[in-house]
Amino acid sequence: MKTTLKLKIILALCHLFPFLLFGQSAMIHIDGRERTSLNGLWETIIDPFDAGSGDWAAYYKDRKPLGNTDFVESSFEGGPQLYVPGDFNSQLPELYYYESSVWYKRTFKIQATENKRSFIHFAAVNYKAEVYLNGVKIGEHEGGFTPFQFEVTDHLRIGNNNVIVKANNQRIQDGIPGLGFDWFNYGGITRDVDLIQTPTTYIKDYFIQLAQQDENSIEGYVTLDGPKKEQAIAINIPELNFTYKTRTDSSGKAKLKIPFRKKTLWTPAAPKLYEVQVSTETDHIQEQIGFRTIKVDGTNILLNGKSMFLKGINIHEEVPQRRSRAYSESDYQMLLDWAKELGCNYVRLVHYPHHEKMVKMAEQMGLMVWEELPIYQGINFADPGMKKKMNLMLRELIARDKNRAATIIWSLSNETYSSPARDSSLIALYHLAKSLDNTRLVTSAFNNMRFEGNKAYIEDEVNRVMDIMAINQYLGWYKTWPDADKEVEWISKFHKPLIFSEFGGEAVFGNNIDPKRASSWSEDYLVDIYKRQFNMFKNISFLRGVTPWLLVDFRSPGRAHPTYQKGWNRKGLLSDRGEKKKVWYLVADYFKNN
Repeated sequence: MKTTLKLKIILALCHLFPFLLFGQSAMIHIDGRERTSLNGLWETIIDPFDAGSGDWAAYYKDRKPLGNTDFVESSFEGGPQLYVPGDFNSQLPELYYYESSVWYKRTFKIQATENKRSFIHFAAVNYKAEVYLNGVKIGEHEGGFTPFQFEVTDHLRIGNNNVIVKANNQRIQDGIPGLGFDWFNYGGITRDVDLIQTPTTYIKDYFIQLAQQDENSIEGYVTLDGPKKEQAIAINIPELNFTYKTRTDSSGKAKLKIPFRKKTLWTPAAPKLYEVQVSTETDHIQEQIGFRTIKVDGTNILLNGKSMFLKGINIHEEVPQRRSRAYSESDYQMLLDWAKELGCNYVRLVHYPHHEKMVKMAEQMGLMVWEELPIYQGINFADPGMKKKMNLMLRELIARDKNRAATIIWSLSNETYSSPARDSSLIALYHLAKSLDNTRLVTSAFNNMRFEGNKAYIEDEVNRVMDIMAINQYLGWYKTWPDADKEVEWISKFHKPLIFSEFGGEAVFGNNIDPKRASSWSEDYLVDIYKRQFNMFKNISFLRGVTPWLLVDFRSPGRAHPTYQKGWNRKGLLSDRGEKKKVWYLVADYFKNN
C-alpha cells in the first residue's frame, strides 16, 4: 500500500518521539464517506490497575502462546464482550461505577486498496484513548466527547487486521472536566467507530454558511488533503440549479465568497435543508445543509433578522430508563421528541458535545441547538497545559458542527468562578471561537450573581466579551426567594440579551408530602418554584430565553440522599422512567403562551 512522504516522516518521528502521537483532526461529515462500520461486539480485557500498557503485560500486542513453553497471562479470547458504541458501565454489573481502563479488540478484513488512503475514525472515546493497529501504536487522544482519527494506510494488511483500543475514564485533576462533575462518568468507546477510505487527495474540510452581515452571500472554504492540492472545485445545489466553480491554491484551500440569493432560510417552523455537493478532480461529497443568520442587536436575538424568544430545555446524553449513555438514533429521537412535545424551539445539550447524529436530528426537527464544552466547575485554569486542551476541544467541536444551521450558540463553559486565569482563558477561547466561526453566538453559563434584597446583579465581567449573557440561578432551591418574587429586579450593566440557562429544583415523581418544604422533594414544591420563576420573568425586559434544568432525571453519584435521590439528580421535568411530573404541564403551558 502506498503512503505519502508526509505520513512516513510523521510515523518516523513518532517512533523516535512517542509523545508526538496524538489524535489527528478528524475529517467532517462521516456519513458522506466511503466507510466500513466497526461497530458491534468487541472483545475486552478489564484492567483496573492500568497495567496493560507496560512492556510485560502489553495487552496491545495480543500475544498468543505458540509453543509448549510459551507463557502469556492475558487474552482477549474468552473474556467479556462489549457493544460498541456503548458505555461499559451499563453493560456489565461489575463495571457499574468503574473508573479505569478497558481494552477493546476488534478484528476486521480488508481488500486491496490501491490509490486509496485509509483512516480509523472515532466519534468519541471517554476519556483517554490509546489506539493500536496490528500491534503498533498509531496514536492517542484526550477528551471524551469529540471525534478524532488516525491514518492507517501504511499499517493495514490485506486480510485480517486487529484494532485494539485502551479506553480509560478515570477522572483526573487536569482533565476537562476535572475531578468533580454532576453527571455520570460513562466510560468506553461510547460512539461509532468507522474505517474510512478516501482518494489519495480528498476533501478533508469545508465550511459553507451564510455570511452573517449579508444573507445573500456564502462565505467559507474548501480544504483538500493529499499530494494534488491545486484542483478545480465545484459547489452544486441541484434544487436551486446553482453551481459555483473555483480552484484551490497551493496549500489545498479555496476561500469562498459566493453570491447566493434564491433560497429558503432555515427556521424552526420550516427547517429547510438543501443537498449541497462539493466536487473536485479527485473526490466528491454531498451533505444536507441549511442556511440562516443569527446575531444580536442590543438586547434582542435575531434569527434571519427577526427577534425571537428561546424556549428550551437542558438535555444530558443519557437514557435514564436503561441507565446508560445515549448512543443510538432511537435514543436521540426519544429525547428530542420529548423536547418538541414540551413546546421547545431550542435545546441546550449539556455539559459536553453530544453526538453529531443528535445535532443533525435536532436540525431536521426544527430545534435550534446550544452546544457546550465540558469546561466545568473545578477546572484549574492556571494549569499550563489547560489552554492547549481547551483549544483542542473547541477546535474539534467547531470543526464537526460548523455547517449545522441549527447550532446557534457555542458555549465555552458552565459555572466557573472568576479569577485572572479563568477570565483570560475564557476571553481567549471566545476570540478563538470567533476566528474559527463568526456565524454563531458565543457565551458561557455563569452562576455568580450578587443579591441585595430584591435586586439581583449580573456582574461577571467576562459578559462584556460574550455575545449573550447566560445565567444559572436556583431561587427557591439553593437560594431562598426574596419576600415578593414579583418585585425581584434583575440588573445588568452589559446591555445584552439574557438567557436563563438553568433554573428549577428537585422533586420525586408522585411525591406530594409537605409541599411547603424544599427538603420534601415534593412535586408541589417544585411547581411553586416554577410559578414564581415565570412570574419573575415578566419583569426582565432584556430576557430572551429560558431553559429549565432539565428534561429528565439523570444519574449523578454525588446525589446521596438515601430516600429521594439514590444517586440521581431529580430536577427533571420527567422521572427516570419518563413519567411526567406536574411541573411538565406548567412549563408546556408557559411555552405555548409565550
